Amino acid sequence: MTKKVLLCDDEIHILKAAELKVSRAGYDVRIARDGEQAWQMILDDLPDILVTDVQMPRCDGFELSQRIRQDERTRDLPILMLTAKGYELEQQELMERWGIIDIVAKPFSPRELVRRIDAVTSAAEAGHCVGGAPGADRVHP
Repeated sequence: MTKKVLLCDDEIHILKAAELKVSRAGYDVRIARDGEQAWQMILDDLPDILVTDVQMPRCDGFELSQRIRQDERTRDLPILMLTAKGYELEQQELMERWGIIDIVAKPFSPRELVRRIDAVTSAAEAGHCVGGAPGADRVHP
């Protein structure tokens, strides 16, 4: 079965470049322009992984991650966080506080993004815990 990836970013050129590369890698890709739209899409059809930007209008990546972790239906969804270069994020804090499993700095290589998505979805398929509530044991890409 084709794995579903939800890409969420308010910069359309980033979404389109990532969508092209990730879909060519064999994933079913959906896109959202902000965290609010992503949240609705997650509730309508749970993806296998979420790749989201930090800074977005209406609902930022942190708020979206918090909603995901607080809802029983979505709490185990693996989340990769995109961040602008220079926007300092401490990976350990993100994992413990928000349940984020990896950080990808912008500008990023679409090939590297696919590699990280592959690692997370492969670990999940093998039955390893990759998402979940903050503080849970997880496999990291």
